[in-house]
Amino acid sequence: MTKTAVKAPFRADHVGSLLRPERIHQARKNFQEGTVSKEELHQIETEEIKRIVDKQIEVGLQAVTDGEFRRRFWHTDFQEHLNGVEGYVPETGFKFVGEETERYNVRVTGKVSFNPDHPHVKEFVEFKEIVGDRAIAKQTIPSPNQLFGKGILNPEVYPNLAEYAEDVIQTYRDAIKAFYDAGCRYLQLDDVYIAGLNVENFPTTEDGKDRQYFIDLALYVLNSVLEDKPEDLTITTHLCRGNYRSKWAFEGSYAKIAPTLFAKEKVDGFFLEYDDDRSGGFEPLDYIPNGGPRVVLGVFTSKHGELENKENIKARVEEASKYVPFNQLCISPQCGFASTHHGNLLTEEEQWNKLKYIVDVAKEIWGE
Repeated sequence: MTKTAVKAPFRADHVGSLLRPERIHQARKNFQEGTVSKEELHQIETEEIKRIVDKQIEVGLQAVTDGEFRRRFWHTDFQEHLNGVEGYVPETGFKFVGEETERYNVRVTGKVSFNPDHPHVKEFVEFKEIVGDRAIAKQTIPSPNQLFGKGILNPEVYPNLAEYAEDVIQTYRDAIKAFYDAGCRYLQLDDVYIAGLNVENFPTTEDGKDRQYFIDLALYVLNSVLEDKPEDLTITTHLCRGNYRSKWAFEGSYAKIAPTLFAKEKVDGFFLEYDDDRSGGFEPLDYIPNGGPRVVLGVFTSKHGELENKENIKARVEEASKYVPFNQLCISPQCGFASTHHGNLLTEEEQWNKLKYIVDVAKEIWGE
C-alpha cells in the first residue's frame, strides 16, 4: 500500500495550546496539596481534553491538539523527561516586555538521550484514541534547538558543542520515531531559540562564534533530525518570539535567518508570527522555495480576543503571495493561546470565536 502523507498544514490551522479551564487549575492545586491523586488529576485532564477535541472539530479545524492540557510549560515538560536533563527553579525568570515569567527552566546533568518511557508519547496514544478518525491528531513538542538556549548546556558534561549537537540530534530522531510508532502523522517543533538569533545586537562568543555560526548550527541540527523522516509524517516548525500572559520577548523581522533557515530547512511547513508590526514584513518569505514548505501566516493574534478585520486579513494574504505562491499559504493565530499554564488574557469563548473565524475566513480565501 502506498503511504499518503497528511496534507498539513491546513488552510486554517492553529499552533496548539489552548486556555486551561478553571477545573484543571483547581485539580492541579488540589494535587499539589495532596487532596486528589495523580490518577484523579489525569482523569480530569482527560475529560477536559475530550471536551476541547470536540470543540475544535465543531469549529471546523481539520487538525486538533490536546491543548497541551497535561503540561505546565510548552517546552520544559518535554525536555525534563529526556535522559540527562532536569527541571529546576532558577534565580530569575525570562524577561518579557512588561513582565518576568514564572521561574522554571531545564539544565543538562548528563549525556542527553531519548527516554523510551517518555510520558508525552503515552499521552499521545490516549489523545489519538480520543480523536479517532474525526480529525488529524497533531502533536507539539519543543524544537531540538531549544536545548541550545542560554544556561541549559553543562560544559562539564559537554566541553565540545559539536558532541552535544550530535546527541541532541539522535535524541530527536528517537523521539520522532517513538511518536511515529505511536501513530503520530502531524508533528510540530516549536522554536523560540531561533527568534533570539534575529536580535539586532547578537553577541559574538569569547571563542569567536557569531550569529551566522549559530544559524548554521540550528539548520544542521534540524535537518539532521529530519534526515530519515518517514514520508507520511508531516513535520512543521513554529518560530515564536515569546508568548506569556499576552506578553512577548523578542521583536524584529525574520530577515537574518531567512537566507539560511527559510531557504534550506527540510520541514513541511513554517508557522510564522505576523500578528503585528513587531514581526516585520513579508519580504523574508521570498527565500522559501516555490513548491516547498507551506507557510502558515500567523496574522491573527492569540494575545487578545478582538476579531481581526476580515478585509485586512485578505489583503495581508495577498501581500504575502507576492513572495510565496498563493497555494502555498495558510492562516492561523501567531502562537498558542496558552504556551504556559497561565494562559493569555482572553476568555475561552473568545478563543473559540477566533478559531472559528479563522476557519471561516480561510474558506472565503481558498474556497476549501
